[in-house]
Amino acid sequence: MVLKGLCERIVSSKCSSKSSTETVDNTQVPVYSKAGSSDCKFPKASLWSSIFTSGFSVVETYSESSASEKKAVPSRSSGWAAAVRKVVTGGSMRRFQERVLGSSRTDISSSDGDIWLLGVCHKISQQESTGDVDTSNGLASFEQDFSSKILVTYRKGFDAIGDTKYTSDVNWGCMLRSSQMLVAQALLFHKLGRSWRKPIDKPLDKEYIDVLQLFGDSEASAFSIHNLLQAGKGYGLAVGSWVGPYAMCRTWEVLARKKNDLGEPPLPMAIYVVSGDEDGERGGAPVVCIEDASKRCSEFSSGLAAWTPLLLLVPLVLGLDKVNPRYIPLLRSTFKFPQSLGIMGGKPGASTYIIGVQNEKAFYLDPHDVQQVVNISGDTQEPTGTSSYHCNVMRHIPLDSIDPSLAIGFYCRDKDDFDDFCSQASKLAEESNGAPLFTVAKSRSFSKQVSNDVSGDNTGFQEEDFPGMDCGNDTVTNEDDWQLL
Repeated sequence: MVLKGLCERIVSSKCSSKSSTETVDNTQVPVYSKAGSSDCKFPKASLWSSIFTSGFSVVETYSESSASEKKAVPSRSSGWAAAVRKVVTGGSMRRFQERVLGSSRTDISSSDGDIWLLGVCHKISQQESTGDVDTSNGLASFEQDFSSKILVTYRKGFDAIGDTKYTSDVNWGCMLRSSQMLVAQALLFHKLGRSWRKPIDKPLDKEYIDVLQLFGDSEASAFSIHNLLQAGKGYGLAVGSWVGPYAMCRTWEVLARKKNDLGEPPLPMAIYVVSGDEDGERGGAPVVCIEDASKRCSEFSSGLAAWTPLLLLVPLVLGLDKVNPRYIPLLRSTFKFPQSLGIMGGKPGASTYIIGVQNEKAFYLDPHDVQQVVNISGDTQEPTGTSSYHCNVMRHIPLDSIDPSLAIGFYCRDKDDFDDFCSQASKLAEESNGAPLFTVAKSRSFSKQVSNDVSGDNTGFQEEDFPGMDCGNDTVTNEDDWQLL
């Protein structure tokens, strides 16, 4: 009964323009919660997520209020905030989240098969062995690989974003944080290679410190949440509101074009957002157009190089309320690509960064933990705050439970790497039974007429087939049609 009452009060506070959270700090509440009760509308599948996060929001905003604001809070609101704080710290809210949203797990079983983590296979399976096999080395390798990936979470206490009073992205910045993690991995692969692991006892690599500094929480950091919001205004990004994967990908495209004070691009690679059409509105499986990829590289190098390192982002919608089951094996296979950067996605209304799979499990890094802002120094001997950018808790959820709106990332170091990616992507399309995640073609037809037939046997990427292929869009009209954000 206590929990039921708490739920009702949280929902009431979400839909009321006179809620106690607004009294405490109206600037720290996501935009949808500022609507009057008669106009209260929740995004798809986010009602329960809102109920869960609101308790944390109250505790967070209450604790950050000034002394004068605290005096203005009615005693009833203060008592409610204290009650929520007690529930949260006591673990009841975590159990409530797990019952409503589904729990994440941390167990790893060798009987579930090997683990693929961003293109690397960690051998822990006993299925193909006879007798006892020591899988400890495989597990240790996976744990070290997982904990070396950069984690970017909610932060509090940074400088206000633009002209707003927001000093935290709690409850609304998870998609931005997920995208930061994906780009951070691309930079690590670019600067240090896929085999790099965060050292424990020896000095840290300068390149690693440089990457972390790019994602600081201030306008001085090239890829901060401040600069992402500024770059994404044309795609609907706004402080305090959620954003979809397509708009997030396009925002990175805009931000990557901006030059620093030295006239250099902030991202040391070209970026190519792969979609069914330039505006992302047209249906059909998106097409990786080799001609367009080459053009992006040429533009990035100002015509000085035929090819450059390339970041590919593929925003997708794989169903309505859940991922169509036919896409699950295809998603799983993308983690076997050596170029894999994982998936920006997660539960509906709660974006995460998915970096690995084991059979039906999806391993992810969670941006929803709230941490105090830190400033990473350039000292490689005793850097401060780097531990907050890593996690050794290996959470996973069922792969078929993720939100159908997502974005897949790939990093291609050079032309040979890109060609290998195209070859693997084409093989995957051939195995899709007419419903590929994306296809590959050589050139873009000026008339934009359809020439790809995803239901046939010639979806594959073959050098001799290029003259007959273009980057038009598939027009298969069945229940598995693609939609792009």
